[in-house]
Amino acid sequence: MTRTTKTAASLPSPDELVAFIRERPGKVGTREIARAFGLKNALRADLKRALRDLAEAGVIEKRRRKLHPTGALPSTVLAEVTARDRDGDLVAVPVEWDEEGRGPAPRIFVPAPRKPRPGEAAALGDRVLLRVEAAEDGYRGRVIRILAHPRHRVLGVFRALPQGGGRIEPIDKKMLGKNIAVPPGATAAARDGDLVAVEAARASRLGLPTGRVVERLGSLGSEGAVSLIAIHAHDIPSEFTRESLAEAAAARPATLDHREDWRDLPFVTIDPPDAKDHDDAVHAAPDPSPDNAGGFVLTVAIADVAYYVRPGSALDREARRRGNSVYFPDRVVPMLPERISNDLCSLRPHEDRAALAVRMVIGGDGRKRSHSFHRVMIRSAARLSYTQAQRALDGHTDAATAPLLAPVLTPLHAAYECLARARRERQPLDLDLPERKILLKPDGTVDRVVVPERLTTHRLVEECMILANVAAAETLERARVPLIYRVHDEPAMDKVEALRELLRTLDIDFPKGGALRPAAFNRVLARVKGGDAEKLVNEIVLRTQAQAEYSAENYGHFGLNLRRYAHFTSPIRRYADLVVHRALIHALALGPGGLADGIDRAMLAEIAAEISAAERRAMVAERETIDRLIAHFLADRVGAVFAGRVSGVTRAGLFVRLDDTGADGLVPARMIGEDYFRYDEARHAMVGRNSGETYRLGDPVTVRLVEAAPVAGALRFELLSRGRVGRPARLDPRRGKRQRSAR
Repeated sequence: MTRTTKTAASLPSPDELVAFIRERPGKVGTREIARAFGLKNALRADLKRALRDLAEAGVIEKRRRKLHPTGALPSTVLAEVTARDRDGDLVAVPVEWDEEGRGPAPRIFVPAPRKPRPGEAAALGDRVLLRVEAAEDGYRGRVIRILAHPRHRVLGVFRALPQGGGRIEPIDKKMLGKNIAVPPGATAAARDGDLVAVEAARASRLGLPTGRVVERLGSLGSEGAVSLIAIHAHDIPSEFTRESLAEAAAARPATLDHREDWRDLPFVTIDPPDAKDHDDAVHAAPDPSPDNAGGFVLTVAIADVAYYVRPGSALDREARRRGNSVYFPDRVVPMLPERISNDLCSLRPHEDRAALAVRMVIGGDGRKRSHSFHRVMIRSAARLSYTQAQRALDGHTDAATAPLLAPVLTPLHAAYECLARARRERQPLDLDLPERKILLKPDGTVDRVVVPERLTTHRLVEECMILANVAAAETLERARVPLIYRVHDEPAMDKVEALRELLRTLDIDFPKGGALRPAAFNRVLARVKGGDAEKLVNEIVLRTQAQAEYSAENYGHFGLNLRRYAHFTSPIRRYADLVVHRALIHALALGPGGLADGIDRAMLAEIAAEISAAERRAMVAERETIDRLIAHFLADRVGAVFAGRVSGVTRAGLFVRLDDTGADGLVPARMIGEDYFRYDEARHAMVGRNSGETYRLGDPVTVRLVEAAPVAGALRFELLSRGRVGRPARLDPRRGKRQRSAR
């Protein structure tokens, strides 16, 4: 460890710093340490250097802008119960843990409660939300909520055999090729092509393992079949309870009680052409104040879901259980019933709709000068698509946009140009990673994969929403009302160091020391733009970043470079936004539907952990569904040759992403080339032991498709192109280990 030179006797030693942090994990930062040890002025700079040395040595780590001993857990943890100890108490481990970067996952001991309340009596295999505290022998946890019970069964597709019975093709990629035999009489009347749940028996030494069908989940010949797999695989709630549907059916349109009448203001909604719910509308006009020349009054109106979904109701319980809507290419699993999401809360044009609106005064420099929230009734003037609005701004109006161009769209665009100026000064993270969209045929199969053009109107709406989200967080902080923040931690030190090592091989320096800012990454991205290393560096910078989440504790949004940020603009599809709406209604006394009495930061922390887990579940399910659709699309092209890029490097081999479809597949390590290839973690590469031939993340390659498994969403490739020339790995005589080859 690098020892920091003391400039005064009062500067604590590294051991004293570690002991102080260990006693208060996650509760102290530089400011708290300086205050505790009485450090001022120059000593504070020395303290920052000492803490940076400890972090680079791997002794401590910074998360949520607070310091932790390396490997320490936060106070609320999503975990899986994996064992019992000798005393019969449960043992859990965190669900998300980077073993390569942080070592083995810590164990959390969960003593059985003396008088368990409903939802607290966990069992082996359960996925649980825990309140965690550090203890002398590790961690102690208390069950807040049981999120999922274990599934002692395998999901797969039933394939009927002529002689009776059948076989199961598992949907899990890890079980690819490991079919399960179902004897006659154990099929539960499953038909060929049905998605089924199977209770597997112990495998025998000879032949396939056997099992029996315990549940038919649906036919893969039906509409929405591919997403059906992900829904069942991840336990995504897809059927609304009878009580929640009854509440939705009984709901009636909001009235003007507790509302301002803003129906004369010509709001517009701008969404994708296939959007079914419209929860945000925008309006802008030049600010008439002489003190704000060149400024604008920007107004964002959001559907007032809180009016219809009250705390503790059946609709509320269902929305919290789902956490968010899940978007598949072939269907949407909504957070709220259609009566709420597509009808009463959808800001349809020329219809009265209840909304929560924020009016923001923007200076000519694009910075927000002031804002105010209002509970209102609006009447949208038009429903536009992004392309339609863009064409109007480019001078190609139609019947809907022609009367709106001068009074509505042009001022909106002018206001956006101000906001864009402020964004450039703020310098949020500027990654260039275009998203692909799958277009389906009427039968639900893939028609083609496209990369939608990124339009100015996309950025316009995005900047309006970001500013509204900032205003919501600021208002609630000022009112001292607890809220759920949208947070994004700064990258972990070990990942930044790995990025620095990689950039060094490209002769690119990454700053060491000082506060980490998105601008540092942007300078690197700008330097490689248009060059051979652009794809590689964009991928590595993305992987360096932490994952955004919801939290009752504010530690800022690193990617957007914002100090406070809360999701406010999509309450139809995100529970976090609904909670923020309720908090605003409560804080500003805007009428019924505010936060329930007694809710505090600890309760919001539990909700934040739940909906963060639901968000991650949705992301995985959506990604797997796309993989299955693409694998089905390519199944009849086995043997075809494709161009792609290396999208991942592991000991198992190279993952390659195809240029035309964005599909990912594996080139197993044994099929890379004639040499024996070793995994070089630091360089994100596979290197030939004798030849030094190298395949690195981001490299362009040519592959042949040798296998497509639509049910599992898996593709396997054969590598046809040669790697870049390098030096073979050399044996280090001092350590007896092979050195990684350098470029």
